[in-house]
Amino acid sequence: MSKSTITIDPVTRIEGHLAVRVEQENGLTTQARCSGTLFRGLEIILRGRDPRDAPIYTQRICGVCPQAHATASARALDEAFGLKDRIPPNGLLLRDIMLGSNFMQSHILHFYHLAALDYVDVTAVKDYAGSDSDLLSVKDFIGRGSLAPFVPRYEGDYRLSADENRAAVKHYVEALEVRKNAHELVAIFGGKMPHQCTVVVGGVATQVTADKVIAALSYVRRIEEFIDRCYIPDILLLTKRYADYLDIGAGCGRFLSCGGFAGAGAALFDSGVVEVGRQVEQFVPDKIAEKVKSSYYADACAADTPFESRTEPDRGKQGAYSWLKSPRYEGRVCEVGPLARTMVSYGKGNARTKAAVDGLLRAAGVGVGKLNSTLGRHAARALEAKLVAQALQEWLLALRPGEPCNIRVEVPKQGRGMGLTEAPRGALGHWVVIEGGKIANYQAVVPTTWNGSPRDADGAPGPIEQAIENVKLNDVDNPYELVRIIRSFDPCLACAVHVMHPKGCVRVEMPVV
Repeated sequence: MSKSTITIDPVTRIEGHLAVRVEQENGLTTQARCSGTLFRGLEIILRGRDPRDAPIYTQRICGVCPQAHATASARALDEAFGLKDRIPPNGLLLRDIMLGSNFMQSHILHFYHLAALDYVDVTAVKDYAGSDSDLLSVKDFIGRGSLAPFVPRYEGDYRLSADENRAAVKHYVEALEVRKNAHELVAIFGGKMPHQCTVVVGGVATQVTADKVIAALSYVRRIEEFIDRCYIPDILLLTKRYADYLDIGAGCGRFLSCGGFAGAGAALFDSGVVEVGRQVEQFVPDKIAEKVKSSYYADACAADTPFESRTEPDRGKQGAYSWLKSPRYEGRVCEVGPLARTMVSYGKGNARTKAAVDGLLRAAGVGVGKLNSTLGRHAARALEAKLVAQALQEWLLALRPGEPCNIRVEVPKQGRGMGLTEAPRGALGHWVVIEGGKIANYQAVVPTTWNGSPRDADGAPGPIEQAIENVKLNDVDNPYELVRIIRSFDPCLACAVHVMHPKGCVRVEMPVV
């Protein structure tokens, strides 16, 4: 009988630092542990500061998805300042437009530059004899004797033909330009990107002009063309060549969405909580609580609501193995992200989502049950990029040039507010408490804290831990199945854990329980 421990530290081609330890017996994985290996301290940095600073500071949580943090922070402050229903329509639309632009950039980045290399063999380009400039540039690059940034990687199990590999590599190069276009799109209204500087409490500090709207529409249509021509077809190709990955990688089977993109009226993504095979439940934010049983935080940090929770590190805590907390909804483990949004919106009969999903499923020749899988997450993300691109054009045309985008605000002496939105990687919430005109407590519950959470007091593993348990490995020394599953969640440890001690970090050893 063969038993061993598989340790992947760090998991590469994700955002931030994630370590994974999995027990296996005769090639079947059993108990898994996911560990965020750096301390996150943005909440501590924000204490005592002017609340209006929060949308700027919280963007520094992550350079890939800063717009979601700016949006959630501004919404929390709107509520704390008593402005929730007073934001001008232009301000609400611009927040959604900039967030939607960042969605497209993040989804394209994740698939082509992080996850696709699990399925695409870049070395197929070394024998390319054609004249395509993109492929020739990659051929020249790998001819220098190093495959970085395409490595490190687990080798083998590449199933695309030589021509299919080369086409996918060309799309990899094209996606770099498309991502740049998405950043430039945000900068039209945000001044710069990453970390735009116009989303503020009370709206957006910019002006809408016809020139800006026309330029933005041009960018969106260019990005949508890439999604239609490359992104969705590439996903469909993978579902044919790697059909078995529609049957592995299911997580906890419970999905949560807080809803998103409602600046123009009806939300693009519905809110709700749903389990596979059941009806969608109403989402109630007050049912969210973070647990810390297996986290390097003092037990007193846990509370019934993020308004009351704290960030107090306890590096020597017995039994802890991660710097991530464990968010739970009514005490239950939930997966968040594009798949969760798709499952909730589809379950509630959202017309846009249902039409997009049914069309993709017909093209792939599979049923909706296959979405709860490794490739199902990738498919949901691609469809979402398409839905956002379509909606962005409607929102841009709804802007009113010359009308205000924000209102004047005054900092209250006391207040509290909750800001919820959907980030590219899933449900995001910011909670702020103001006392004496300063931030007294600030908490951000981010998508990867949900998905990458460690075990809670009931011993329930987080969604990623559940997804990589009971997986049959072809080769325990080359566990490509595990990294493919993990990357399908698009983890962002930069969001879930942040800030490193200036003198370095002591290596975290995860206990085997």
